[in-house]
Amino acid sequence: MNMKQKYLILVGDGMADFPIPSLGGRTPLESAATPNMDRIAASGRIGLLSTIPDGFLPGSDIGNMSLLGYDPRRYFSGRAPIEAASMGIALGPDDVAFRCNLVTIADGVMKDYSAGHISTEAAHAVINALQKSLGIDGELKFHPGVSYRHLLTVKKIGAKLECTPPHDITGQKVDTYLPKGGAAGDRDYVLSIMNRAKAVIAELQQSALSEAETRHAATDIWLWGQGPAVTLPTLKERYGITGSVISAVDLVRGLGKLAGLTVRIVDGATGYLGTNYAGKTAAAVAAFESDEDFVYLHIEAPDETSHEGVLEKKIQAIEEFDRYAVGEMLEYQSKNPNLRIAVSPDHITALSTKTHDASPVPFCMCGEGIKVDSARRYCEAEAQGQSINTIEGPEFFERLVGGD
Repeated sequence: MNMKQKYLILVGDGMADFPIPSLGGRTPLESAATPNMDRIAASGRIGLLSTIPDGFLPGSDIGNMSLLGYDPRRYFSGRAPIEAASMGIALGPDDVAFRCNLVTIADGVMKDYSAGHISTEAAHAVINALQKSLGIDGELKFHPGVSYRHLLTVKKIGAKLECTPPHDITGQKVDTYLPKGGAAGDRDYVLSIMNRAKAVIAELQQSALSEAETRHAATDIWLWGQGPAVTLPTLKERYGITGSVISAVDLVRGLGKLAGLTVRIVDGATGYLGTNYAGKTAAAVAAFESDEDFVYLHIEAPDETSHEGVLEKKIQAIEEFDRYAVGEMLEYQSKNPNLRIAVSPDHITALSTKTHDASPVPFCMCGEGIKVDSARRYCEAEAQGQSINTIEGPEFFERLVGGD
């Protein structure tokens, strides 16, 4: 057996939270049944991790970059260019990529940041219509992605605009959150794209049926997360390790690709409840069995259910993550003791606000070379007062790889 040291990071996106009165002052993590994460905490180390440096908005882009050991203060340029890397979109020196959500806006209110979790088939019909109507060769191009998540690339426009993620304003009037600031004329140009897109989507909805042969909830596009191309030194260059990233989300796949990891695509991986957990853990095992050193396995469902503001769904997402992802990989570790496992959210996603928060999150890790603390279980309260004080992403990654 090859006993080379292996490393696994299991990410429960947005699963950390604040105490909730209806839970008797406990958090969803404290209330959920999480025997496998508890086992990691009790057999290893637990502490608090600051994934969002001061001055940065608390997003999955910043949080996952931190968990992969990269300091956002040095490397971050925007969310959309990371997703562009995942989608194989090469950005030139003059290109700016925007995240292009399909959303539902009614009476000036952000009703749904995901257009009812629009199907990829229906979404592609919308994006293709936008490209046909608005696309300007070499200057303005819509790129189809997955479900509600797509990209728009433009030339030399909007990199310095202040744009708000749509999932941060669910149920709120959108007027005060439209793009602002930036260079002269940029705001008006970007708003004109959004307004023209609204007309195209309305016309498509009024036609007999979309190309996907289905109606959908999309009314608008929402542009945000923009930035120029980003480059990262690979994990092989930094630590001499190879590995894979497993996620249903283009953002996380893009970070993995930029870090030099293999992107493993899993059929049925949805980014929501009931995703193909078995396929994801099988892909992780396949990566290790092919002699890769590292796997970054990301589960999106806790974040999505938090944005919906549904407590029962968030607890379900946490329990599914614990049972079908963490539990399966602990079973693999029991037969492969050279594997170190770490668990962490990328940020808090609070049910009370339906959005992200920059406060520290609990992490835990176990395996050969990892010291054992006095923790009994994995949750926010247990992480406080342990021997590891609040650390940042690069130190978290180095503790996992270096052992502590």
